[in-house]
Amino acid sequence: MVLFAQVVGSLLGLFAVILGAFGAHALKKSLNDDQLKSFETGVKYQMYHAILLLVLSFNLNLDTDVQRYMIYCFTFGILLFSFSIYLLVIGKSKGKNMAFLGPVTPLGGLLLVIGWGLLFYNFITNLI
Repeated sequence: MVLFAQVVGSLLGLFAVILGAFGAHALKKSLNDDQLKSFETGVKYQMYHAILLLVLSFNLNLDTDVQRYMIYCFTFGILLFSFSIYLLVIGKSKGKNMAFLGPVTPLGGLLLVIGWGLLFYNFITNLI
C-alpha cells in the first residue's frame, strides 16, 4: 500500500503541474474568469492531496484497513473531484454539455472528506 500511495501521489503531483501549466497558458485564452478559477480549484485540490498521499506514505505503514480505505478515499476522491471539474470546464468552453458530470464532483468531495475523517480516526485510535 505504501508503494501504491507513492506512485499515485507522484503521478497526481506530476499531472497537477502539467494541468496547472495547461490552464495558465493554453486555456487562459479560451476560459472566462469563473471557468479558470474552477479549473485552478481542481488543480489545487489535486496537488494538495498528491502531497498528502506522499507524506502519509512516508510516515505511516498503511497496513491497517482504516489506513488502506483512507488512501483509496483520497485517490478516488481526487480523481472524481478534480477530473470532473476539468472535464466540465473544458467541455463548457467548447460548447459541449457535460452536465452528467455535475454529480460526480460532490461525490469526489465526499470521498475526500471521508479520507480526512479516516485520517482523524487513525490518529485518535493511536492516542488511546
